[in-house]
Order: sequence, then C-alpha cells, then structure tokens
Amino acid sequence: MVWISSAEKGYVEQDRIAADDRAFLYGDGCFTTVLIEHRKPRLWPQHLERLQTTLKRLGIDAPDWSPLTEKVMSLAWGYPEKGVVKIIISRGVGGRGYSPAGCHQTQVMISGFAWPSFYKRWQQEGVELGVCQQRLGLSPMLAGLKHLNRLEQVLLKQEIEENGWLDAVVLDANGHVAETSASNIFWRCGNTLYTPALDLAGVHGLMRAHVCEQASALGYCLEFVKSPLDTLLCADEVFITNALMALVPVTRIQTKTYTERSALKAITKRLYTC
Repeated sequence: MVWISSAEKGYVEQDRIAADDRAFLYGDGCFTTVLIEHRKPRLWPQHLERLQTTLKRLGIDAPDWSPLTEKVMSLAWGYPEKGVVKIIISRGVGGRGYSPAGCHQTQVMISGFAWPSFYKRWQQEGVELGVCQQRLGLSPMLAGLKHLNRLEQVLLKQEIEENGWLDAVVLDANGHVAETSASNIFWRCGNTLYTPALDLAGVHGLMRAHVCEQASALGYCLEFVKSPLDTLLCADEVFITNALMALVPVTRIQTKTYTERSALKAITKRLYTC
C-alpha cells in the first residue's frame, strides 16, 4: 500500500491518485529511494536535502517536512534488518496543459517494500555489464535531478533485458560514459578515482556523493570527467553505486575483465565505520 498526503487527515493509506495529478500526466515531480537498515533510514539527511533542492529547482512548493519524516520513520520501524522506503513528490493536481499555474497542493506518496535480496549476491560476486546502444539525451535543465520522467530508463532497461544483461553502461548523446541504467559508475587508474561529470545527463546519486567524500578522505585523487567508453576498458578497477546496493564490483565489460577491488573494499569499510 501507499500512504498519500491529505491536507485534512495527514497521510492516508490508499492505492489511488487523481487522474489529473501532474505526476501521472507529465512526470512533474521527483522521488528518492531510501535504504532502511535496522529500522533506520540510511543517509536520511541527504535524502531530505536532495528532495528539498530538487523541488526548488523544479519550482514545486515544498510539503510539510515534519509529518513526511515521521511517516518515513514509522515505516522504517517495520524493517528490523533491511527494507526500502520510496518517496514520490508530485506538483499535484492542475488544469489541462503544461502550465503549472495554480498548482499549490503538493502531493506526497510514501511506500515501503522489501530490499532486493539479489544485491547481496551482486556485492559479493560482482556483475558483468553490457553497453547500451541507446544513449541518454543531453538535458542541462534536468541533469543530476531524480525527476519522475524516467522514459529513457524504461527503454534502457528494455534493451538490457532483451540482451540478458544484469545492467549496462550508458553513454550520453556525445558518447561519454554517464552511468548505468540505475546506478552511478566509478573507475580507478592507479590512485585516481574517476566518475562522470553529470552536468548534461545522469543522476547525482546520494551514494555517489558519499563515495566521493570517503574516497577523498582515504587519499584518492578524484576527478569528474567526460570520457569515452575506452577509458573504462583501460581501468584497473570499476564499480557501480546506488543508495540501495551501496558499492558493487564490476567484473567484466565487453571483453575486458576486472579483478581488482582495492578501492571498493577500502571505501566500503569506511562507509560502515564512519
């Protein structure tokens, strides 16, 4: 079930939204997906900050954050080991057409579900990545944001499933490495850690930011780059990240195999000791 905000009743458990909600009509909103560990939402201040920043960028009125946080904490209590809470924020109900004029009742939808258990296997064994033929469009107005229009990701996931891959490297329209279908990507050459600059395409993941902080603290040089696929194929080590799976080693891309995990191990250890 989903809990949906109501001006009169707080959060109400239901399974319907209005047919003229702008999230449904236009993907007009944003979301975040929170890992729950031992009844606590991991990186919750960062998730909250991202929602606030994204709403400001999109010009959407902020909801009341106190009851939203209370509902997240309440749902988190139901997961003594691991779980997931997803928060979707819509501009709300509006008139016909693209104009957001008159939309002042922001709608929040919160749901909880089981943590994808296959991530544990990925963390231990690593994953092989394909390379998608489809490319992300350049969108400087939306780059970095976790907005609700995910049609590119739907098409990418379709390509991945048709090829039997677990995931795949995705390039932007300029041929630069951007991310995978659902995670950010890092690669290491020597003592330098690289990750794509995401000013034209891709999502600024919270785990990506967290990894960057820990990598710098460990003494790795960190560079945000616009690089072709060949740079990955020359790397010593590659791994992918998102808030639910943390760090997952990449074992193969096309014909190139990777066995090094030194940066991944050091950063993972620091993530859970800091």
